[in-house]
Amino acid sequence: MRAIRGGASPVMIGRERELRRLAQLASARVPAVAVVAGEPGIGKTRLVQELLDALPERTVVLVGQAEPGSLSRPYEVLLDAIDGRAEVDEEHLAALGDPRRSPVERLHTGLAILADLVGDSPAVIVFEDLHWADSESAALFERIADQRGPRLLVGTYRPDEVTRRQPVAGLLARLERRHAVAHVRLDRLTPSQTAALLAAATGGPVPMRAATSLHHRTGGNPFFLEELLRSMPGRDLDNLDDLVEQPLPWSLADLLRRQTDDLDPVSHRIVEAAAVLGHRVPFDLLAGVTGATEDELIRVLRDLVTRGVLVESGDDEFAFRHALFREAIADQMLGRQRRRLHEAALEVLLGAGSSDPAMVAHHARGAGRYDDMVAAARRGAALYLSIGSAYQALQLAELGLEEVPEDPELLAAAARAAWLAGLLDDAVRYGRGWRGVAATTTDRAESLYVLVRVAWESREWDEMADLTREIEALIEELPRGADQARAMTAVAQSSMLRDDLPATMRWTDRALALAQELDLPRVRLAALVEKGSALVEVPARAAEGRAILSGLVDEAEKAGEWVLAARALSNLVQGEPPESPAEFAELLERMRTDAERAGFESLAVAGYFQGRARLAMRAGDLDAAVEALEEGRERDRGFLRRGRWARYHEVFLAGLYLEAGELGNVERLVAELAAVHGVPATSMLGLRFHLACRRGDAATAESALDELLAEMARQSWRSGSMAHDLVSAALELGLGLARLDTMAAGLVGDNSWGAYRTLVDAQIAEARGRHGEALAGYLSIVDAEILPPPVRGTVRLGAARCLLAADRRREAAAQVDAAAALLAGWGGWRVAQLAQARAMLGLAPAEAAPAVSGPAALTPREREVALLISDGLTNTELARRLYISPKTAAVHVSNILRKLGVSSRTEVGAVVGRG
Repeated sequence: MRAIRGGASPVMIGRERELRRLAQLASARVPAVAVVAGEPGIGKTRLVQELLDALPERTVVLVGQAEPGSLSRPYEVLLDAIDGRAEVDEEHLAALGDPRRSPVERLHTGLAILADLVGDSPAVIVFEDLHWADSESAALFERIADQRGPRLLVGTYRPDEVTRRQPVAGLLARLERRHAVAHVRLDRLTPSQTAALLAAATGGPVPMRAATSLHHRTGGNPFFLEELLRSMPGRDLDNLDDLVEQPLPWSLADLLRRQTDDLDPVSHRIVEAAAVLGHRVPFDLLAGVTGATEDELIRVLRDLVTRGVLVESGDDEFAFRHALFREAIADQMLGRQRRRLHEAALEVLLGAGSSDPAMVAHHARGAGRYDDMVAAARRGAALYLSIGSAYQALQLAELGLEEVPEDPELLAAAARAAWLAGLLDDAVRYGRGWRGVAATTTDRAESLYVLVRVAWESREWDEMADLTREIEALIEELPRGADQARAMTAVAQSSMLRDDLPATMRWTDRALALAQELDLPRVRLAALVEKGSALVEVPARAAEGRAILSGLVDEAEKAGEWVLAARALSNLVQGEPPESPAEFAELLERMRTDAERAGFESLAVAGYFQGRARLAMRAGDLDAAVEALEEGRERDRGFLRRGRWARYHEVFLAGLYLEAGELGNVERLVAELAAVHGVPATSMLGLRFHLACRRGDAATAESALDELLAEMARQSWRSGSMAHDLVSAALELGLGLARLDTMAAGLVGDNSWGAYRTLVDAQIAEARGRHGEALAGYLSIVDAEILPPPVRGTVRLGAARCLLAADRRREAAAQVDAAAALLAGWGGWRVAQLAQARAMLGLAPAEAAPAVSGPAALTPREREVALLISDGLTNTELARRLYISPKTAAVHVSNILRKLGVSSRTEVGAVVGRG
């Protein structure tokens, strides 16, 4: 276990409740996750140390620290936690850093290392400073949370230092959806707690004036207080008045630097070198950079540890007790000093044959050796892209671009990495830069390939068409060969994404012919992906498309074409459903694995959660479908995504809210979508029409329908599911028969699935009173697998109504019973129709669970929010306390008021108190 920095006070002050909470989790002998948040110096590490000190002896403890900065090595936190542990399997350790292995394989290796160290023993695993964590460490933290066993997983982070570009962004939201996460937020000390800390440090009570003054001057930050105490001459704490009266440095850095003012020249040189080398300072590297002898270095390091400047973090490895120490010391150095130290570190690394391009690039930059920095950045960006670490590839490419902003190789790496990571604005910027400096036609075509894909995900249709025409023109300039065939697949992909089936077939056939003639297996795979992806959207040729996609996945995986494999699997899970839920789930998990190997964030995240929602719909479980999309949306909200993936979550989720009858949530999502560029007009108008129908607002519904039908006339594709949903809503509103016919003509096309066309025709025939015709239609599709269970339940209910009209009550009752089984896990208007059918048949309502009201009706999350409301927290304060958006907090508050049957926040406190 690596050491953790401590404090000047012999006892921890003001954190008793938080410590008790963590101790309870650690002693529960079940999997638990806790996240400790707070500003620098607030006491996160001290709290964790107090917890570890109180653990039983047989508890396995692993503590890892993230490296400041964004270029830390993959699995930095795990490597830090296991550094120096003899029981770590060397083969596992080598596999963890092997760039030839896929990200998933290395992730499983990390889990295997932890499993070997922990076994079945009680354990506490700590990831410190998650805001600095690399993407692999963040992924590992999330996967550890999924493991079983008597273990507590603790993460600490600084909320103010988390941005959307960091791997930790969105991690908390994902954990919240899947686990009961204990959130511990450490606030500043109160005046009385400040006095208690001072009393503990000095060994006796302190004057009230002194305690109050020090509280004001330090803001109640324990670290500031302790560092101020440490800075007193001679550490004489008998007279706090002296401390109060002396000038308090405006900058904490000034205060920290005082602790090294009396160092001798040799010690000064060594501590400055350590500050430049980084958070982890290996003994041998420090010796090589400073030229100090072993005895001399041991003496200086011992003194720095005694002073509390450094801690011995592992065998032959040291770290600053607080990151601010290192920053303060480095900031006071001359630029020439830092450059010399970076130069020395670079020479040591290069002499030792360092394979860490990020570290080499960092020191080369500091040394002003920009050719070496750029070379390392190129090498590292390519390496990280090859192993699926897109975010780190982007960081290295950007580092190199600071020196050579028009470097085609770095711009290409940055554009690809940003696209894979889902950072579309960055992908566009770098992609355009790459296109602008492309020296060859081939390079220009490759840049356009990426830009086309980004334009599609950004919903920039006009730009997408312009880029496609540019690629078509380039095809004529390219020599006959692999580059020309690759460009043909780019046009084919653009055509497929724009639902232009004839153009897709034309370009894929050209690319396939050229690939066969010139033996280009990778081009052949790319062309087949586009062809199969287009065909699965056409009912008459869907089976052919599925066969193409299914047949190429194994080949793509063997060739290491993870993006192609992931896209093929994605289109398989989005098209006609597989024969069994188990097959669907297998395809979905395989897609996620391949997307992770490619670093393809949008499929690994957004596509995956949409797939989980579809799987839940196939199981007839509405709550699970909503939960999956909400989880995916919270994760994406974290990447402030824009474009197709983020918006598709919201449109899909609004549709599920409509199914559930949660019209308030639908209104909220529609309002959010209205302010976003790029949301398809048909989706927006469909939601507006459906919502108006469910609310009985005929005027708004009629207006929205006119606009919707006009938009539908301008697009080639049709959705049978959308047609059924909107016709069902129109029927509930009581729309006229002529309007229903117009809707059917505008919403259902030749490319709609036959079962949905039949369903819409049957619904309209029933509305016209042609029950025999409607019954025949309903009965022909009662077992159609393309229809999810809740829709088949609606089909059964339609058949039941038609049978009842013919006085065939026994058959009608059988259809109602079959519908009840299909709708058992559903809700909303479909279940309301089931109740109506039962009433028409004189059947007793299905048994339901006793109605739950009051505090018992709240979910665990809502109970937590209700307690905070009773404490007087506003929505903004709730959002900050729970790490959610203010809008999400407002939704929680609205749901709580509704479930408790109260109208004010004050009443919530009264009801919760009684509960």
